[in-house]
Amino acid sequence: MENGVPKSTRDGNGKASQVIRMGTRKSQLARIQTDSVAEKLKSLYPEVQLEIVPVAMSTTGDKILDTALSKIGEKSLFTKELENALERNEVDLVVHSLKDLPTSLPPGFTIGAVLKRENPHDAVVLHPKNAGKTLGTLPEKSVVGTSSLRRAAQLKKRFPHLEFKDIRGNLNTRLKKLDEKEDFAAIILAAAGLRRMGWENRVGQVLGPEDCMYAVGQGALAVEVRACDKDILDMVSVLHDPDTVLRCIAERAFLKYLEGGCSVPVAVHTEIKDSQLYLTGAVYSLDGSDSLKETMQTSVASDKQEEDGVDDGAQRVGITAGNVPHLAQEAAEKLGVDLAKLLLSKGAKEILTVARQLNDAK
Repeated sequence: MENGVPKSTRDGNGKASQVIRMGTRKSQLARIQTDSVAEKLKSLYPEVQLEIVPVAMSTTGDKILDTALSKIGEKSLFTKELENALERNEVDLVVHSLKDLPTSLPPGFTIGAVLKRENPHDAVVLHPKNAGKTLGTLPEKSVVGTSSLRRAAQLKKRFPHLEFKDIRGNLNTRLKKLDEKEDFAAIILAAAGLRRMGWENRVGQVLGPEDCMYAVGQGALAVEVRACDKDILDMVSVLHDPDTVLRCIAERAFLKYLEGGCSVPVAVHTEIKDSQLYLTGAVYSLDGSDSLKETMQTSVASDKQEEDGVDDGAQRVGITAGNVPHLAQEAAEKLGVDLAKLLLSKGAKEILTVARQLNDAK
C-alpha cells in the first residue's frame, strides 16, 4: 500500500495489475449498488483503475424463483457465486446488501466496509388502483405480497384483515407482477432498494417500527474482500460508517446467537443517541400470534486515550473495522449477544423452533 493505494493486485494468472476488479450480480439493483461504491472509491483514489466484472451466472437466489426464500435452505443465496469468484481471484472485492450476508462468513473472507445506512425500514408499494391507501385502509381480504417471513409475521398480527402471499423475483419482476396483474393489492419491499432504483414515487407508506421492524443489516451496503488481502482491506476500510458498523455488529451478533436466518422471523431496530446504542430485537411465530420483544442499550463512547495506538483487526460477526473504536465494537457485539440471551431465557428458542418446523412442513 502506498499513500492508501494498493501497489498492485494480481490477476488470475498471478500477473501484477493496477486494476481493482469489483464483482457484481447481474440484477439492476446489484449493479446500481456496485456502481455507487465504485464512485466513492474513485473519488477517494482517482489514480486507481476500477473494473466492474459481472459474475457470469445468476446467484442461487436469482435462479430459484418458484420457491419461497425461506424454503430453499441455503444461507448464502445471493452471495455464494460472488464469493466463489473472489476465492478464485477473478475479482478483488464484491458489493452486497448486508442483509443478504450470513452472520458467519466462509473462512478467508471478511466484510471490509459497511457503508452509511440508507433508510432501513420496509415500504408499501400499492397497486395503482389502490393509490392513496395504506395497509390499514386496504379492503378486507386484500392480498399483500412479500417474500419475507419476518414481514408477514409482524404484519399478519398488525393487520389481521389482510392476506399475505409469497412473491419472488428481483425488484423489477415484483413491481411488474404487482402492476400488470390483479393478484396483489400491494407488495412490501425495502425502502432502501426502492430509493436506490429511483422509485421513491412508488412508496405508498413507510412502515415504522410499531408496524414492522426491519431485517438485520437492512439498508446497509457491505464490501466483501479476501481477509488476507491487506491492501484491498485498507483501501475499502475508509468507506466504513462508524455508527452503521456498530448498529450492524449488534444486530448481526443478536441474530447469530439466536441462530436465526431467512427461515425464521427475527426483526430488529437500532439507533445511536448520545453515545448510547439501543437495540430492540424480536422473534415471532409464523402467524405473528406469539412473539417476544425486548430492548437493551450500551455505551459506545470511546476513550480517545485508550483507543490511541490500538489497531484491532479482529473480525466481529464477519466485519473487520480497524478504524472504528474497538471497545465500541466489543460493546456492540456484547449487546447483541446479551439481548439474544435475554430472549432465549424467555422462550425464544421454542418460538423459533416451531416457526422453523412449520415453515419446513409447508
